[in-house]
Amino acid sequence: MFSAEVFGVFAVHGADVSPAPATATNTNYTSCFKKPPPSSHSVVNTVRFPKASSATLCRCSVDSKSAVGGEVFSVTPSGKSDVDYLGESTKGDLNVKLEHLEAFGIDGNGALEGPIEEVARAETIEAEDLLKDLGIPSPSSARNSPRGIFCSRTLNLRSISAIGYDMDYTLVHYNVMAWEGRAYDYCMENLRNMGYPVDGLAFDPDLVIRGLVIDKEKGNLVKADRFGYIKRAMHGTRMLSTRAVSEMYGRELVDLRKESRWEFLNTLFSVSEAVAYMQMVDRLDEGTIPADLCPLDYKGLYKAVGKALFWAHVEGRLKSEIMSKPEQFVEPDPELPLALLDQKEAGKKLLLITNSDYLYTDKMMRHSFNRFLPNDMGWRDLFDIVIVSARKPEFFQTSHPMYEVVTGEGLMKPCFKAQTGGLYSGGSAQMVENSLNIHGDEILYVGDHIYTDVSQSKVHLRWRTALICRELEDEYNALIGSRIHRESLVELINQKEVLGDLFNQLRLALQRRSHDRPAQTLAATNMNDEDLTESMQKLLIVMQRLDEKIAPMLEADGELFNSRWGFISRAGLWDKSHLMRQIEKYADIYTSRVSNFLYYTPFMYFRSQEQNLAHDSYSHLCSQTQY
Repeated sequence: MFSAEVFGVFAVHGADVSPAPATATNTNYTSCFKKPPPSSHSVVNTVRFPKASSATLCRCSVDSKSAVGGEVFSVTPSGKSDVDYLGESTKGDLNVKLEHLEAFGIDGNGALEGPIEEVARAETIEAEDLLKDLGIPSPSSARNSPRGIFCSRTLNLRSISAIGYDMDYTLVHYNVMAWEGRAYDYCMENLRNMGYPVDGLAFDPDLVIRGLVIDKEKGNLVKADRFGYIKRAMHGTRMLSTRAVSEMYGRELVDLRKESRWEFLNTLFSVSEAVAYMQMVDRLDEGTIPADLCPLDYKGLYKAVGKALFWAHVEGRLKSEIMSKPEQFVEPDPELPLALLDQKEAGKKLLLITNSDYLYTDKMMRHSFNRFLPNDMGWRDLFDIVIVSARKPEFFQTSHPMYEVVTGEGLMKPCFKAQTGGLYSGGSAQMVENSLNIHGDEILYVGDHIYTDVSQSKVHLRWRTALICRELEDEYNALIGSRIHRESLVELINQKEVLGDLFNQLRLALQRRSHDRPAQTLAATNMNDEDLTESMQKLLIVMQRLDEKIAPMLEADGELFNSRWGFISRAGLWDKSHLMRQIEKYADIYTSRVSNFLYYTPFMYFRSQEQNLAHDSYSHLCSQTQY
């Protein structure tokens, strides 16, 4: 493993070099530079050079005393920062001090002779070779994997001063079958005690996926595209046909602002509730629910299920069970604490902001973090400020009293300003900003809930945001596994489109002739009726045969992820799902787990990809035909 000691400095202004969360074989090392003294004012990315000729790894011959990291490099402070060509702040960028350029063998532009594109390619190859020699994976390896961090809006991590984290399903990931399964069990037990018929029902996590929407008026679970049009639907536990969906929702759009009707499943905590509700819809349709228990409609039934699940949480038995046996409910991630440690050592202030109470938070964080931290560190040592019982989303919207937790039992006293290293309950995001003296886009908040964590911190405070969606790993792998299926499907659809265009031209010719008007051309006008109709019949039969093959393939698209609903990010073959639209709108970056930051660096510059427009493909084809 690479030591935390600094034996040499390798840095490029404005560049990101990804660290290796991987082990390396023991190697003898030599040093080009003197070990710098520790500094709390600036942090530089450092590596140790393996023994090799100075021409290979260090093309400079300088006195090691002049190459101390703190003397050679400077970090752009917020007061002197500018914006780059993408409009991002240059705060936190690492710069080589001008007075040290000559010492490093750089004679003005002499070392950069030739076109800069060629120089960049040569330096890229040399840097990649260096990383390979050091056993550090290429930065691109993480981006093209299920553990990638995906960018919706350009984000420069170097300019981020503080990173806040949610806990449940963000820093602490639960086994969905175990956690939501027990929540479901307690919910159904409460329903049974209320008199509802629940015998024979069992938890089925494959019944729902994140991003679906409950229609409380019709007792349906639906999947909508980015525009709100419903593409798939399930009534109770029975999937509805495409025709039934069209007849039921042909003129309706999902509108999440109408909370009395639509309930968005935007977190894994929604799984147990949705499974219980859809199963109880079946019981309501069967007529087995007594009339005196609740209004015999789907909206009244939803309230009853929600009440039963609410009491499952309020009673405390569920949390007590999890706290007594965390190993049965929590999936450990040894890389996660190390990712946060990198961020902290890079000068980021780390915050924990959770709705969970102190005792539960302390138990879960101890179990998930302490055993993986070095030098007897505890989870509290990672965070500058810890806020429990935060009452999100109100935490981001309004001001609430803040209390300092002063004892291990959770006793509290009122306070008005958070201090570094403090543990607090309640409060508001505005208090956090004032305490740290940083605001808006200098803060990145990371959570798993689109509304509670991501959209509210974005809308009300303009914080930068990151969404954690563990299912992305399975979806990524499912997309790879279904690549051949999707390519075949696209080819069939393209074949039908070509045939359809040809058929429509012949149909138009026949239409014009039937109205005693000339067709598009003289030849089409004079064509024999029998030949024209025969050609149209053949094309129509071929298209119908293609439809027979396309339809089941479309239905099966995404079944490697979920046999009922397909992929969470897609609604149909090409369109985005309603969930994906929410993610792109409110999350600057999104990824499957917090530990994925370990495969990047705290200095990463995330750039959003080109957004293709409908006419882009046509302009591309036109440019090809011109040459």
